Amino acid sequence: MPKFKNITLYILMAIVILTIFSHYYSDRDISRVNYSSFVTMVEKGQVIRAKVNNLNIQFEDNKEGQYTTVAPQALTPPYLERVIEKGVQIEFAPTETWPEWLKVIFQLFPWILFIGLWFYFINKMQGGSPRGMSFGRSRAKMFTESKEKVTFKDVAGCDEAKEELAEIIDFLKFPKKFKKTGARVPRGVLMMGPPGTGKTLLARAVAGEANVPFFHMSGSDFVEMFVGVGASRVRDLFEQGKKAAPCLIFIDEIDAVGRQRGNGFSGGNDEREQTLNQLLVEMDGFDNDTGIMIIAATNRADILDQALLRPGRFDRQVVIDLPDIKGREGILSVHLGRVPAAPDVILSTLAKATPGFSGADLANMVNEAALTAAREGADQVTMVHLEDARDKVMMGPERKSKVMSEKEINNTAYHEAGHALVNLLVAHGHEIHKATIIPRGRALGMVSFLPKEDSYTREELIDQICVSMAGRSAEIVTFNTYTPGAASDIEQATRLARMMVTRWGMSDSLGTIAYTENSERWFGLKSYSDTTAKAIDEEIHRIVNTQFERAKQLLRDNFDTLKLIAETLIQYETLTLEELRSLVAGKEIGPAPKRRLRSKEQVEAERLAAKENEEAMQADEDADRRAVITPPDDLQPQNPA
Repeated sequence: MPKFKNITLYILMAIVILTIFSHYYSDRDISRVNYSSFVTMVEKGQVIRAKVNNLNIQFEDNKEGQYTTVAPQALTPPYLERVIEKGVQIEFAPTETWPEWLKVIFQLFPWILFIGLWFYFINKMQGGSPRGMSFGRSRAKMFTESKEKVTFKDVAGCDEAKEELAEIIDFLKFPKKFKKTGARVPRGVLMMGPPGTGKTLLARAVAGEANVPFFHMSGSDFVEMFVGVGASRVRDLFEQGKKAAPCLIFIDEIDAVGRQRGNGFSGGNDEREQTLNQLLVEMDGFDNDTGIMIIAATNRADILDQALLRPGRFDRQVVIDLPDIKGREGILSVHLGRVPAAPDVILSTLAKATPGFSGADLANMVNEAALTAAREGADQVTMVHLEDARDKVMMGPERKSKVMSEKEINNTAYHEAGHALVNLLVAHGHEIHKATIIPRGRALGMVSFLPKEDSYTREELIDQICVSMAGRSAEIVTFNTYTPGAASDIEQATRLARMMVTRWGMSDSLGTIAYTENSERWFGLKSYSDTTAKAIDEEIHRIVNTQFERAKQLLRDNFDTLKLIAETLIQYETLTLEELRSLVAGKEIGPAPKRRLRSKEQVEAERLAAKENEEAMQADEDADRRAVITPPDDLQPQNPA
């Protein structure tokens, strides 16, 4: 059917073009003259041929000029004979028998066609509906069992959310079971959580488990520049849902249309608020036995309108947070089950090495590892591929072309050695995964950790701040100066200290009180006084500065070990936890691998060596060329004297 429509459109466009061109070219070279000029040209013998159509005469002179005129009456036989005597070839067109109304239709046909095409393209731009001016139709995408089916087996890392949504499946499959007890089936479920935690995947899994149609639509699809279009699309969406009931309607990013009303500058007449009002009316309008379930997702639940969250609309609110270690291990098992993984892949190690990763981040990591294995021609995805993909997702791609000076290499080595050594010296340090000075992303090096848990005590957070400030401390202790390379470390330490003071109640001087800004107001008003704000700043400064001095003292007391780790890092470029522990214990480690980093001095030396080699080769070529051109002594021309 769509192909037929396209062919019809092309035919209509061709007809319009041909009509315009035929009308343009048919009259372009024909000159209109009066009847007396025609008679004069006939008498002078200038007319060669003529075509008579009722009173219209179209003729051609001996210079191949095209003319047309209108006779006062039809050519009578006496004058006709005179024209024939002058050698004019006469052709009479048959008399038209078409009625006048048909002539009018043919004259109006190009305009009717043009207006029809204009309406067609307007409809296409407004939403692709085949009906005229129907851009108020819903743009929801419908997924059924015939397409790729998603179930709870494809979702991991959010067991509590799956348990909550399991009841939704029962509501869709067995609604009569709940009617017997007088229970009211929930009308809506709101899933809240950070981006990439699998909200859309969970909604599709609910539809897959219940074997019902699944309508997917984004909140931004409702909003248009024309007032009333969004409300029309909401009505059409629920009409489609009633026809396909029982079904599941999923609205992603509902905060695009469900923001709090009354905060805008256009009153209550703007398009977004009318769309929200219509959504609220529709959710109140359908009965408990319609078989329609609505699931919405957002990562900005704090800005949603309260009328949208009340019972009777979104009765259930499911929080889907970032996965913990166990959840990350389950997510990795799902994604690694789709790729050929090598036996050396340890899921627990990968789960520890990816704190703060969402489900989307983990899926991206596995995909990057598979791409790396494919580029290398490997048959399986190994642990090395996955660790490299983890670093790529966290820090960015490895900058193999980065050229560092000896000064940059030394600064980076001592910086990362400071992080690693202080982490081994404090009581609550994390397990180190590796320390490296190979540039990746915007970082010249890094020390990655394997935290055992996702929640920490006050003492563990204090040690984390100390480890964060150890990189800057190592630069000061070693070189008595510092570089901007500790920017992210300082930001992390300050963030942890601020959270401890303002949100987690871990400050002895300020107590267990939450000092947060009121985000619901326009100007970010604080819920505490200026005196308290000054005390908060002083407490944050005290915590960070104390740990900064502590890190410097630890490195001064163990400077020989710091120097050994830094020099080994320059030689090995990457050290594991076992190798770091061996260096701290004074033991030797294995032979150094081939260097991957090249300093500016090495690059310059390689450039000079290549230049000298090129000059030597050029000199050899010049010598060979002179030897060919210059003949031997016995063939030299003799002096006639």
